[in-house]
Amino acid sequence: MTATPSLQSRTPYTNIAEEADLGAGSQPAPHEQSSLSFTQGFLLGQLSVVIFIGAFIKFFIFGDPPSPETTASSRALARQSRDRTHRRSFSINSSPSVISRSDVRLSPSNVLRHPPRLTTPIILAKTYYNVNAHQPESLDWFNVLIAQTIAQFRTDAHQDEAILTSLTSVLNGPQKPEFLSSIKVTEISLGEDFPIFSNCRVHPVDDGSTEPDTARLQARMDVDLSDLITFGIETKIILNWPRPLTAVLPVALAVSIVRFSGTLSISFLPSVSQSTTPSANPANSCSSQQPLSTTPTSLAFSFLPDYRLDLHVRSLVGSRSRLQDIPKIAQMVESRLHAWIDERCVEPRVQQVALPSLWPRKKNTRGPPSEDDDGLGVRASETIRDIREEARREVEDERRKDREHWEREAAAGYPEGLRWRSRAEGGGYEMPGAMPA
Repeated sequence: MTATPSLQSRTPYTNIAEEADLGAGSQPAPHEQSSLSFTQGFLLGQLSVVIFIGAFIKFFIFGDPPSPETTASSRALARQSRDRTHRRSFSINSSPSVISRSDVRLSPSNVLRHPPRLTTPIILAKTYYNVNAHQPESLDWFNVLIAQTIAQFRTDAHQDEAILTSLTSVLNGPQKPEFLSSIKVTEISLGEDFPIFSNCRVHPVDDGSTEPDTARLQARMDVDLSDLITFGIETKIILNWPRPLTAVLPVALAVSIVRFSGTLSISFLPSVSQSTTPSANPANSCSSQQPLSTTPTSLAFSFLPDYRLDLHVRSLVGSRSRLQDIPKIAQMVESRLHAWIDERCVEPRVQQVALPSLWPRKKNTRGPPSEDDDGLGVRASETIRDIREEARREVEDERRKDREHWEREAAAGYPEGLRWRSRAEGGGYEMPGAMPA
């Protein structure tokens, strides 16, 4: 009976103490909490890295490239905006040191008759060409000539393999990056089709000159080429850090031109006179005689910014586990090729080719030899002999005229002159004022 009250009196406090002891025993230790948080962070970090690498490979390397129509339209818009920003404010014919022929004061000549000044409207009127009503031309004859030229070029390239040797030397020249090994050409295909030129029209182009009616004439024609022109190479990317030849990655690349279409602009640039020693004083620039150098007549051509170039790029990266046809490599190659073309022959930039002299010359004559043509050396010796014979006849004629003149004077009773007396005595021809022998 005495134990029961003691148990009942200890029951509330005992339960509270036991619950406190149980609660304290259920809490984890501090080092267990830190290890759990480290494991969770490590797993989360690894998972984020894996997700990032997977997204990079999927969308950046193996992502689907945009369609050719979208790429062509975006590039055309970029070229137009760049052309508006960098529009030239001067003519391609103008230069600070160029002097036109009309500004150079030459000595008058009565032999060479100067025709009236020909302006663009006069040229169009004399050739019966109306830029507003003339129909575009098909240029079928021009396509045949261009096709023959390209066919001969392809035949020559296959015979002596000169194009393979020249391309290999250029690719392995001084401009080759240091992280690339020797570049080997693996494939060259010059195609089988030919470009088609059509829809040619001529119109004047104003170069910003202040003189009226000085716009040059420009021919614009559409060009279209659908072919398969391929160029393939293989090389190795060398990693030279932290030490030389740390890693080597084989790379094979082949680029094919599938189609090219655009508008070609062609114009002739006349020869101009350029001052080689400009005068420091503008007041004496007109009166002083300055040596002039004449630039030859050149042919300028360029493409309009709305051209289209479709390429097919094949790539192979690696030695054992190879990655084939990576879209990002194809996009990089296409952007580099478009930039190379834009920087060279897309308006407002032009390519100028100097034209040779069109005057007929004997050395440029080709065909069956004439009766008196036995060779270049024979013709040269005959020319020299003819010049000497002509000079000898001129001297003899001059002496004969002098002799007849003095004979007429002697018959008329005039005293003999010193020149005739010296010749009659057997002496040679003496210059006036020479000392007597």
